Amino acid sequence: MEKTPWSVPVAVDDIPDSGLHMEIEASPEIRAAVAELANVRELPRLSAVFDISRHGDEAHVSGRVSALVGQTCVVSLEPMESALDETIEVSFAPGGVAAAGEGEPPEPLRGGSFDLGAVATEFLLLGIDPYPRKAGAKFAPPRVEEDGPRPFAALAALKKGMGRGKS
Repeated sequence: MEKTPWSVPVAVDDIPDSGLHMEIEASPEIRAAVAELANVRELPRLSAVFDISRHGDEAHVSGRVSALVGQTCVVSLEPMESALDETIEVSFAPGGVAAAGEGEPPEPLRGGSFDLGAVATEFLLLGIDPYPRKAGAKFAPPRVEEDGPRPFAALAALKKGMGRGKS
């Protein structure tokens, strides 16, 4: 993953055998940068909670990222906020190679560490609704009056005129 504005690196060697619990909260500057990356109006709240376990030189991260996402309703074009709460499950291993018999391959460690800020940002981006809709917002197509101008009337007349010259 490319460099993200929210960086909280964790070295696998710093994870105790009993595991590690971490809670992180993004500053206003980080929230503004992540909002720009996510192409949303704002992120008034952004935090994550992680439980990290170590298995040799591998790490497993589980937790949640939660945020309040300011967007624009695709129907009414009014501002709205959506609460987001996404589950996080990801493993890291040197070179992204997992022990035999495991399911999904782990993410690669970079220099023996991984970035919880980048993990939270990635799961946040995946969880944002690309077409947010305010509760109760309904699309109403524009009314076309029967006696009003027809947008394709000129085209229909041209088409009829072209057919007259043939025998």
